[in-house]
Amino acid sequence: MSKLALFGGKKIRRKPFVSRAIVGKEESKRVNSVLKSGILSGFIAKSGDGFLGGKEVREFESLVGGYFGTEHVISVNSATAGLHVALGACGIGPGDEVIVTPYTMSASATAIIMQNAIPVFADISENTFCIDPGSIEQCITARTKAIIVVHLFGHPAEMNRIKALARKYKLKIIEDCAQAPGAVYKKQLVGTLGDIGIFSLNQHKTVTSGEGGFAITRNARLALGMRLIRNHGEVIAGNIRLKDISNIVGYNYRMTELEAAVSIGQFRRLDFLNAHRINLARYLTEKLSKFEGLTLPAEESGTKHVYFVYPIRIKESEARIPRDVFVKALNAEGIPCAAGYVRPIYLEPLYQKKIAYGRKGCPFTCGFYKGNAVYSKGICPVAEKMHRKELVIIPVCRYPETPRDMDDVVKAFQKIFNNRDKLRKFQ
Repeated sequence: MSKLALFGGKKIRRKPFVSRAIVGKEESKRVNSVLKSGILSGFIAKSGDGFLGGKEVREFESLVGGYFGTEHVISVNSATAGLHVALGACGIGPGDEVIVTPYTMSASATAIIMQNAIPVFADISENTFCIDPGSIEQCITARTKAIIVVHLFGHPAEMNRIKALARKYKLKIIEDCAQAPGAVYKKQLVGTLGDIGIFSLNQHKTVTSGEGGFAITRNARLALGMRLIRNHGEVIAGNIRLKDISNIVGYNYRMTELEAAVSIGQFRRLDFLNAHRINLARYLTEKLSKFEGLTLPAEESGTKHVYFVYPIRIKESEARIPRDVFVKALNAEGIPCAAGYVRPIYLEPLYQKKIAYGRKGCPFTCGFYKGNAVYSKGICPVAEKMHRKELVIIPVCRYPETPRDMDDVVKAFQKIFNNRDKLRKFQ
């Protein structure tokens, strides 16, 4: 039996897994063209063609619109900005509540606070880690105006049930698709199932421009609202004779021509990169299925999982290895992984102390808010269990890794399981 690297033995893998985006020739060519033009941004904060951005931005938006079959694409400088403009366009404001998962990147919730509204946290599904429709309904009040659905780790949320709730209670749906571009639910691409879909081009995402993002919608009114918030809408409203000027206080959320140039080349490879991830993930699932105590990633019926990461649940009672010890041993063998994902958002100081704007507790103590948001430990037991006890994240199923690279993961698992007796004593 080989000695674990955690105890001084030779590690299974010495070569690091790829952890950054692969930039191709098209991106380089386009960036050089933009640099030669001298036009690094085509946006102008006034009515006219410049209000919609430059040549590269418009080409990128057209490319995205063709892929998703949506008329309106609004590029932004981050998915956080995308969430903010989406909430503003949906009319979210002081006194409103928006339901969101606590098991996501913090911006999915703080974007709600940016509109002086209140995040209400619904629990997640044990199978997909996405927001649980049953928990959503329990959170709905007369103040609820929208649901932010996060398609976590690349797996679509249960959209049919969520859409039914939205119709029943007259709620907007904003899909946070930062980790799931190209994922499919019931033959529809995620992002096209709700009112607005938001996507990220952050450095860690499947396709990237370093930072950046975009929103998609079929609703012209929502699209106009997002474009106004993106680009200093308060100075445009008079020129276009806008009757309702609520929520059009503008920001500078504009994408540069350089970002758009990179995004075009990256986005054209989206399907290829997703297919590569799916093949590696399915290969890994097949090989890891022999190990007891592991729940491997689900692919629910009628969905296409695009594996932003490879999530595993480990049950200590069956695997006979504590989750956190398993993670330490796997990292020591050269396989990158993490125990849990993020701490449930409501446990962060902002929510525990209910302090955001100033020192008086706004928006939680805002005079317009008549509710009592609860952020106590235990409100989302499944999310807390995943974080504390069961979830393991492995970010290796990505281009240009190969099945041979996945074999190193399997060998590390086998080595760890062979040494379970020793690991149970490890603290």
